[in-house]
Order: sequence, then C-alpha cells, then structure tokens
Amino acid sequence: MKHFLDINKTSPKALRQMIDHARRMKDARGGRPRGMEDDETPLTGRMVALIFEKPSTRTRVSFDVGVRQMGGQTMVLSGADMQLGHGETIADTARVLSRYVDLIMIRTFEEATLLEMAEHATVPVINGLTNRTHPCQIMADIMTFEEHRGPIAGRKVVWSGDGNNVFASFAHAAGQFGFDLTFTGPEPLDPERVFLDEARAKGVQVTIERDPFKAVAGADLVVTDTWVSMHDPVSARERRHNQLRGYQVNAALMAAAKPDALFMHCLPAHRDDEATSEVMDGPHSVIFDEAENRLHAQKAVMRWCLGV
Repeated sequence: MKHFLDINKTSPKALRQMIDHARRMKDARGGRPRGMEDDETPLTGRMVALIFEKPSTRTRVSFDVGVRQMGGQTMVLSGADMQLGHGETIADTARVLSRYVDLIMIRTFEEATLLEMAEHATVPVINGLTNRTHPCQIMADIMTFEEHRGPIAGRKVVWSGDGNNVFASFAHAAGQFGFDLTFTGPEPLDPERVFLDEARAKGVQVTIERDPFKAVAGADLVVTDTWVSMHDPVSARERRHNQLRGYQVNAALMAAAKPDALFMHCLPAHRDDEATSEVMDGPHSVIFDEAENRLHAQKAVMRWCLGV
C-alpha cells in the first residue's frame, strides 16, 4: 500500500520520481489550463474521495481538477458530511470508504485522524494537510524551485515566521532532498525539535537564527506563511502580530539574501502582514507558479500511490 502521509515517510527515490513526473506532465500540457496531457487518462474508471474537515481553496481545486484531468472522478466530502470520529469511528469510515473508492485524500486537524485512516484503509491515503504537516505543499515548492533554479540539493532555504506545519514539512524535505534550512522567528513559535533533529541526522545543516537579516544571508529561497489561522481567537491574532512583526518579508529583507533568491508563500496571504505586496508581486516572487504546481505535484503523488 503506497500511502503519502509525510515526506519523511517516503523514500528520496520515490520523491524524486514524483517531482520529475510532475515536471513531465506539466511540460506536456504546454501551458494549457484544460484538457489532457498527451491524451493520458490514467485514472479512467477511478473514484477519489476528497475529505475536508478544514476549509480549503487550493487543495480542493487542485486535487479535484487533477483527478478530472487524468480521467477520474471525485467525491468531495466535508467534515459535516463525515463527522469523523463522532458516531462511526475513523477506522470504520476508512474500511467503508475503501469499498467505494480507489484513493482517499484527507485534509484534517489532528495527525492521529490521518494515521488511523491510513491504518485501516485498504486503498492509498494522501495527507492533504494536518495541524502538524503539509507535505503536498512542499512537493509543489520543491518543484517550483527546481523549475527556476535547478536542483535544490545543497541550496539554502530560509523560513521566516511561525514554525508551523508547513515549516515541519520543509524540515522533512531538507533531509530527503539534501538542502540546508534556517528558521528565523521568535522563540515561542519555534518548530518542534524533532523535525530539526531528524533533518540534521540525515546530514543537512538546520539552524535557528533570531536575526532575520543574518538568517537570509546567502539564501537561495526565502519562505513565509500566514501569521494567524482562521481558527485563532482575536487575542491570539494580536499576540502573533506583535511577536512576528520583525520577521516580515519585505524588500529590505530580500535585499539581504542572494540577488537571485526566490520568494515563496503557500497562500492564502495576508498582504502587508507576513510579506509586503512589493515582495509578493516583485521579481523574486514565484508564488503563483507555486500555487499552480500544487496541481501537477499532486497528480504525480496520486499516480505514484496508484501505480499508474
């Protein structure tokens, strides 16, 4: 069973195959927003369940479009539809869904929900996001960097802001793809130590630097994310803004990185909070290539899971 649960749980060889396959599929489309790449429809006759306990734009649209482009069909289920763990157990839900569909993508809150789904499903399960990690986003980010700058191995990536679930998957990717990673942000928002230690154990340099200008020196890629979640209370939002104000990615910070450094943000963004519009719309930014590449990277992930 080929689940795609986290980048660190998938071999570097398989990850590289997925990135390369995503690039080939994208190139074959020739920039067309619709239609099939090279008339390939490897998911013909396949049904994919897309489960969303958390709201979504990019994840929902990119998975739905990706399945349809490859000839398959989707069944989109919300948390209200499923009520996972409230009545029928997650294990039983996984067993039942496996009788109806060929693949399950789940975007949920607790990592335990994802893991229980995968443990009991008899079809592949893909992690569309949990509170702890976001591997599909980072596959798109790796693809985007390599489109613009070549292999990411040996490069320096700097994360500015909150050590959240997206950073966690970047740390997983650092170990699997062989790039160095620097976190710059306030100590109360440091990432979990386990993510840093695991990447270091694989021979890459992972550091924490409180001064954002020192952190981005020599950076090939600068990345940030929203400072607050839609679920955070007002008091938490105010506190986050106060903590993170000094870590905004602006023109001055980008000027301290390499001249050809790229800027990424997984979106949605709160413009002029975590990053200025000047940077987001500027020459360093590849945020819309990054958003598009969710489609191509996830198509490759689905094909790897299904072996097609």
